[in-house]
Amino acid sequence: MKITIVGTGKVGSAIAFACVMNPIADELLLVNRSHEKAEGDALDLSHASALRNSNMRIRAGDIADSKDSDIIVFTASIPYGDPTRPRTELAEANYQLLCDWIPDLAQNSPNAILIIVTNPVDMLTYAAIQLSGFPPNRVVGTGTLLDSVRYRAMLSQQLEIHSDDIRAYILGEHGDTQFAAKSVAMTGGERFYDDEVKDEIFERTVGMGYKISKLKGFTNYGVAMATLLILDSVVYDLRHTMPLSVLVDGFCDVEDVCLSLPTVVGRQGITRIIHPRLSDDEQQSLRRSAAAVRRTIEQVGLA
Repeated sequence: MKITIVGTGKVGSAIAFACVMNPIADELLLVNRSHEKAEGDALDLSHASALRNSNMRIRAGDIADSKDSDIIVFTASIPYGDPTRPRTELAEANYQLLCDWIPDLAQNSPNAILIIVTNPVDMLTYAAIQLSGFPPNRVVGTGTLLDSVRYRAMLSQQLEIHSDDIRAYILGEHGDTQFAAKSVAMTGGERFYDDEVKDEIFERTVGMGYKISKLKGFTNYGVAMATLLILDSVVYDLRHTMPLSVLVDGFCDVEDVCLSLPTVVGRQGITRIIHPRLSDDEQQSLRRSAAAVRRTIEQVGLA
């Protein structure tokens, strides 16, 4: 199992460290615009790996070294600047990064699973499908996975039920039009709390990423562990269901755009996209998300 991480900024380095703490690969390759930064991370992580009783090979390299990767995790991004900057403002510059990197990465690893972490993740997941030439089942974005984890964590505190036992999703755009699928949220087969409580928790969830960014200047640990959850499901063919940004297949009359829906992930990538029974309002929210992402796609000239 060979995993390549592209981009060794705060997010890419945190994902690499998560991979060392849970050594799921035989080889971990770090690729960065600054080779020195990647080399420093590789050396540091190699020493950390020795303390995990692991023989995983960790090294820095370039695109040619990524040849025959099983999984490619793309985290490269321009600097955010203002930590509360809307993700869509990164669209054009980060799309250019994908144009520079993805075709060669795909050519060197034609059978890889491609995981997009860079924002705006929905538009860039769509772009990665176009630029790589990969079938849509082998390209996913982290989407609203972390948003959903935060949502469940806060519901868990209110319900006093372990978050793993709560089935609740944030769906749609990883951005301002995301929505809580309240009509399908449940635990033990029972729907819980009234909409007012769930709305209040959802509002706190939506603002959480901005709050963390404002406090520390960026977010990295949560998205790193969310990415590791995807990696685990791919490497071990676990077939976990999680909300990820995928090419929507006509659900709720939405198509030709990437949004987060409950997605089953295994060794071959996406094995199934779940179509929950959303309320009329939630279906409309999904279409609003689709329109927002479509505008960003058109903004960079992909349409």
